[in-house]
Amino acid sequence: MNTTNIKAVARKEYYHLIRDFRSLYLAFFIPLLLILMFGYALSLDVDNVETVVVDHDNTPLSRDFIQKLDASPYFQVVQWLPDTRALGDYIDRGKAKLGIVIPAGWTRSMGSDRETPVQLILDGSDPNYAGISRGYVTAFVEDYNAHRLVEFLDRQGLEEINTPIDARVRVWFNEDLESRLFIVPGIIAIIIMIVGALLTSLVIAREYENGTMETIRSLPIRAQEFLVGKAIPYFLIAMMDVFIAVFMGQILFGVVMKSSFWLFVVASAIYLAVALTLGLLISSLTKSQQVANQLAILITYLPSILLSDFVFPVVNMPRILQLITKVVPATYFINILNGLYLRNLGIHYLWRDYAVLVVMFAFLSVLNVFFLKKEGL
Repeated sequence: MNTTNIKAVARKEYYHLIRDFRSLYLAFFIPLLLILMFGYALSLDVDNVETVVVDHDNTPLSRDFIQKLDASPYFQVVQWLPDTRALGDYIDRGKAKLGIVIPAGWTRSMGSDRETPVQLILDGSDPNYAGISRGYVTAFVEDYNAHRLVEFLDRQGLEEINTPIDARVRVWFNEDLESRLFIVPGIIAIIIMIVGALLTSLVIAREYENGTMETIRSLPIRAQEFLVGKAIPYFLIAMMDVFIAVFMGQILFGVVMKSSFWLFVVASAIYLAVALTLGLLISSLTKSQQVANQLAILITYLPSILLSDFVFPVVNMPRILQLITKVVPATYFINILNGLYLRNLGIHYLWRDYAVLVVMFAFLSVLNVFFLKKEGL
């Protein structure tokens, strides 16, 4: 390839970029906005579950039960209510996610060693939130029961009963189960797809709409040189965005990469190359900026969020969608990011994902050259 031709095309695309405010807006402002919005606003953690209480028993023991629940970091008692009708109104209006009803005679039943029910009402409009909340409140009740059993045995002068199974849970990679530790790295994949695919999906279509493609065909330039020259400015911009995202993730959210930074740079470069070639392919096939932009959102941006194991687990998807995720580049890049950021893995464990991205890049590059040559370039 002729480097002079590549520089000429890259220079032309660079001048267009600095004159086009919309492109610079997409290239810099939107990625920064995504980092802040995803980092601060998007959280899958469940804590401070808003709880309302109806205590018909109103004894020291019932109040102690609620106070211990309120002391937990997962629950926040926002109101003590007089009856269940008021409780239902709170949950209907979304002012509370959990309602607790303690019946009259609750303390007396507990003192006589009878079954002592407590009604727990959960807002299930968000199944994920409700499921996690149910797990938390169930664990709290079991822990409370265990303490009450120990107190009962002490009063009877008996030894504590040891359960046959002693589960000792240890969480690896994300000890505090903080969602931002995998959300913030995943944003990098979205940023690369926005800058790499959405912006480059317009560059060749713009040449067709402006009528300059005929002039380019008459120049002594090959399809490969044209593609590389078009991609270089966007590659540099996207890599700048990636480094900014890494810096902001560490400074603002405390998300630190555990593995090799250079493995991350190589993975980002390969994934960016895939995004660029995919955007260029869309641009050369559609020949219309409006159609190319809409198609790029449908093919690149949305699958990167929905079908990449970034927000929604792939294992919970229907089989047909699980197969589709195999051709989404973000699936492999996000797996690499999780390995580098959370698991401290090396190339020995991640080489398959690198290899798949390289194969995707090679395949898309061949398709780009084929269609441009078919157009006479």
